[in-house]
Parts: sequence; structure tokens; C-alpha cells
Amino acid sequence: MTIGIAKSVLAGAVALALGTGAAWAQAKDVKFTLDWAVQGNHAIWTVAQERGYFTKEGLNVKIDRGFGSGDAVTKVASGAYDIGFSDINAVIKYNGENPTNPVIGVFQTFDKTLNSIITLKKSGIKSPKDLVGKNLGSPEADSSRLMFPAFAKANGLDPAAVKWTSMQPQLREAMLVQGQVDAISGFASTSVFNLTGVGVAEADIVVFSFPDNGLDLYGSTVIVRKEFAEKNPDTVAAFVRATVAGLKDVAKDPDGVIPTLAKVDPLVKQDLEKARLKFVLDRAMLTPGIKANGFGHVDPARMLKSIEVAAEAYALKAVPKPEDVYSTKFLPPADQRKP
Repeated sequence: MTIGIAKSVLAGAVALALGTGAAWAQAKDVKFTLDWAVQGNHAIWTVAQERGYFTKEGLNVKIDRGFGSGDAVTKVASGAYDIGFSDINAVIKYNGENPTNPVIGVFQTFDKTLNSIITLKKSGIKSPKDLVGKNLGSPEADSSRLMFPAFAKANGLDPAAVKWTSMQPQLREAMLVQGQVDAISGFASTSVFNLTGVGVAEADIVVFSFPDNGLDLYGSTVIVRKEFAEKNPDTVAAFVRATVAGLKDVAKDPDGVIPTLAKVDPLVKQDLEKARLKFVLDRAMLTPGIKANGFGHVDPARMLKSIEVAAEAYALKAVPKPEDVYSTKFLPPADQRKP
């Protein structure tokens, strides 16, 4: 009797192991590109990876750093990556210029854009209008640079009244500190902490955020090629569910999720990224609208306004339709997305 039970238990264990192995072997490989170097807010996905949320959804996700929102959109559109993370405004630009191969947002991660113009007090730039005649620097694919015409219009500037200097991403803040440019464009969450990380006092940093200067636009979103979403709806929905699970952990315990970043970038500075994550949570991911409606919520009228503003800024000949920019059909129910 005892031997029979033992054999039964052993058989069950073997079957379970084989079943688990089969499930693991059948996991869907997904290549995922971030929008930038690994930072605090990217813990949404590193914690999802470490705590098994992707595995639970049947996904085997490879996370790579990015080189700008525009670059992420291009890589997803080309099929080099299955899923990406990018500023929604870069998506609008790409789709307006490439209507036959649209990329769509499937999880609006940032309720507000972090696009900004950043300078130092020593520049003497005290308002957006003081940018006239100045030299601004950024990588060419930077989303804040791409959206500068809209920022300029909202603040009564001629976009052509500034000069742009292009540089590699890792040189942007250094060139500002060295005075090689008067101001830079970028996400405040990137540039502010890169500057403080090299010894610039926070009080010496001047930030003109887009939302505080006339452009209440949506920010970064999880993106996929529309064709990929249509052919792989279960994969997209699974990735979104894992993202929600990761985001809930990030919101609940921002300090506790930071160590997971080291699995993607062992050189990450954890104290710096803790501060950066809290900065982003406060300004973009845990806004009053998100607290009321849940992660990933999109207001159709506000999204339409974002599309109109971006289309004008980029002088798009073809204005993308909302359904070609963003889809809510991959979201879990609202009650499952509450912080």
C-alpha cells in the first residue's frame, strides 16, 4: 500500500515536471525594446520578469535598452522587435508618415508626457521665450526634440528661431554642463537625474515641462506593430497583463523593485534609480486620473487632442485616426487595473 502510494506520488511528480517543462518549452519568445537606457521606471518589466509574471503568461521576454522613442518605434515597425516602449507622440509621427505599416499603443503607461526642455540657471534662460537664438542639443530621435514645434507654438515661438546640435545620447547632459549647448531636450526623468548624478545641484536645474507649458499630452506607451497585434492578440494581451502586474508592484513598493533592474543592467545605480522612479510615479504614472480610472486608462477626447497637436507639430500630410494610434482592446478590466 505504501509502495503503491509512493509510486503514485512519484508518477504525479514526474508528470507535473514534464508538464511544466512542456509549458516552458512552448513559451512565446518576445523581443522587447525599452525607450532608453535602463532606468527606474523600467522596473515595471524587470520586476515582471524576475517575479515570474511573464512566465505565468506563457512569455519568454528578452528586454533590451533603447536609444530614443523614435528609434524604438522604428525598430518595432521593422519587426526587429515585437514590442516596445515609446512616447505616443513619436508613434503619431511615424504613423502619419507610414500609414501602410502603423504602430499602435496598447498600454498607456504614462498619463502625462515627461517631454521637457532642460537648462541650467547659468544660461540665463528663465522662460521658454528666452530660447530664441539659443543652441539646443539632443539626439535626433529624441521625442522632445521631435515635438519641439508644438512646444514652440504653445509658447509663442518660431521653431526655426533655435539652433539644434545633435549628439549621442550619453553626451547630452555633459555637453550642457560644459556649455557646448544652452539647453537640451529630453525626458525630465532622464536629464534631471543624469545632471544631479554628475554633481549638478538640483536648484541649478531649470525644467520647462511640456504639460506645464501648454501641452497636456499623453506620454509613453507600450507599442506593437498593428499587424503583429492582429496576428498575435493573445501575446499582446498577455504582455499587457504582465505589465499591469509589474506596475502594481512598482506603485506599491518602489524601493523594493529597484534591485531587479540589475538583471538587465548590472551597472545601474540603485539609489539614483529609486529617486528617478518616484519622480516618474508622481508626475506620470500615478496621476489623479490613473488613481480614479486605473492603469492604462485613456480618455478618447484627450487622445484625439494629442494626435491633432502632434500632427500639426510634425506637419503631417496624413493625420492618423485614433484607432491607428491606440487600442484599448488588450487591457484587462478596469477593476483589475486599479493601483
